[in-house]
Amino acid sequence: MEEVMDGSFDEKSMLHSQAQVWKYMLHFIDSMALKAAVDLRIPDIIHSHAAAQPITLSQIAAAIHDSPSPDTATLSRILRLLVRRKIFTSAVRPSDGATVYGPTPASRWLVRDAELSMAPMLLFQTHPLSMAPFHCFSRCVKEGGFAFEKAHGKGIFEMAAGDPEFNKSFNDGMESVTQIISKAIVSGYGGDGFRSVGSLVDVGGGTGAAVAEIVKAFPHIKGINFDLPHVVATAPEYQGVSHVGGDMFVSIPSAQAIFIKWVLHDWGDEECVKILKNCREALPEKTGKLIIVDAVLKPEGDPIFGDISYVTDLLMLAHSSGGKERTEEEWKRLLMEAGFPNYNIIQNIAVASIIEAYSQ
Repeated sequence: MEEVMDGSFDEKSMLHSQAQVWKYMLHFIDSMALKAAVDLRIPDIIHSHAAAQPITLSQIAAAIHDSPSPDTATLSRILRLLVRRKIFTSAVRPSDGATVYGPTPASRWLVRDAELSMAPMLLFQTHPLSMAPFHCFSRCVKEGGFAFEKAHGKGIFEMAAGDPEFNKSFNDGMESVTQIISKAIVSGYGGDGFRSVGSLVDVGGGTGAAVAEIVKAFPHIKGINFDLPHVVATAPEYQGVSHVGGDMFVSIPSAQAIFIKWVLHDWGDEECVKILKNCREALPEKTGKLIIVDAVLKPEGDPIFGDISYVTDLLMLAHSSGGKERTEEEWKRLLMEAGFPNYNIIQNIAVASIIEAYSQ
């Protein structure tokens, strides 16, 4: 981009920058198209036929549940955009000229019946209650305060506790991405990180998917899933895992190691120090280990996930009461204040990093 002497920009730069603004202004339509496809289970339908052959529009429409006469014109327009976004493929079948649709690696992550699926998280993030706080960013700049509370009059955890449908969407979304990152952690960190651990508490562990994956891979570990009572009340049973309800701001069950994934970024610095001090008290004096799974912001971004952590920082602005993503220096200050003078960062375990912290 070239700026001329009077402070204006050349015509080509202005044209490209206009296109850039259009792109970001309308990005929400991509999200809504994905939501519609997942609501209709289009990825499931396409992947279920993929082993045999690509599938036509009419075949997709016929497979949509609870829809005796789907609007295929609307469906084709949604699919056309998602093909352009490389969520699905399309081709013209030589035998009859019909357009047929196929899967891609991206659509594989949106199959709701798959063992590893991002579909529940997509549905949670595009839930109307989840979207509303983003409209409050400018108010937060002018007035201070928290976007979710401005939109709904209460925080996200209070909302989930009083709204069973939203609570289920929240838990399903968290569990889906937990399964994905837990497998990555077990594969990329588990051999050295968990082999010497005898007992492990997952603080803010939701319905227990993460600690269950760890215990499954390392059955010698006694796993404890710790979260708010209304959260663990809906948790399934897992072999080797016990569910404990409580408040991490009051106390945390004792264990040889504490695992805390995507929890601290929900809270401001003062709250994080309180949680971390409770973690410190729950660990053995000399041999305990704290395992934090969270983003570590880097100016250069991540080679695979790019600037996702900078985007999720604004997600924290929308959904949390003071939460944020942090740089290494910010993590260091929190850990030191909470009694963890030594730490080690393992970068790029899936979309997050691991921070190992020790009291000695």
